[in-house]
Amino acid sequence: MQSYVSLTLSNISIERGERDLCKGLSVVAQFGRLYQIVGENGAGKSSLLKVIAGLLRPVEGEIFLDDKVIGAAMNQWPQDCLYLGHQYGVKRLLTVEENIRCYCPNASRENIHSALAQLDLLPYQNTPVKQLSAGQAKRVALSRLWLSDQAIWLLDEPFSSLDVKGRALLESKLEQQLKRGGLVILTTHQALLRIDAQSIELTL
Repeated sequence: MQSYVSLTLSNISIERGERDLCKGLSVVAQFGRLYQIVGENGAGKSSLLKVIAGLLRPVEGEIFLDDKVIGAAMNQWPQDCLYLGHQYGVKRLLTVEENIRCYCPNASRENIHSALAQLDLLPYQNTPVKQLSAGQAKRVALSRLWLSDQAIWLLDEPFSSLDVKGRALLESKLEQQLKRGGLVILTTHQALLRIDAQSIELTL
């Protein structure tokens, strides 16, 4: 994993249609920390994640990775950043293992099976996702975290549909990402039990 010190949002403004979602937002996010984007429904939490991921352009402002503007290093960005939206992003007709191979084509069979075992999905590796519960399907989507070497994780409602055990597994994986010097920025309506989150607050 590439080593970085900070991700800086400088004077970021986002619009949806003709409505301002956020204006002049500036934040310095330190690697090794977890940041939770908070705000009312419609405040632009998901949009801000997409801006950081490079999927949505801000009206104004820039994002810096250490001292480099992200736009100038966008070809490197997919190697540094993993974005998981609030939609599961799984192919329901494919099996669990086939989905993971789509996400992580370079992952070894051994590493895939290790991730499946940790997520209690190994018995379902050849099962089509359409036959799984919502919580199991969410674990399939989250399996990318177990196979990720990206320094930055951007996660939109990663705890949704997970049971108590699933939430504990995910929070443990987030802790591992922070301990290795990674950065996590997420939205969630679930309380974090083991991690001290910093807040990025959006107001309507």
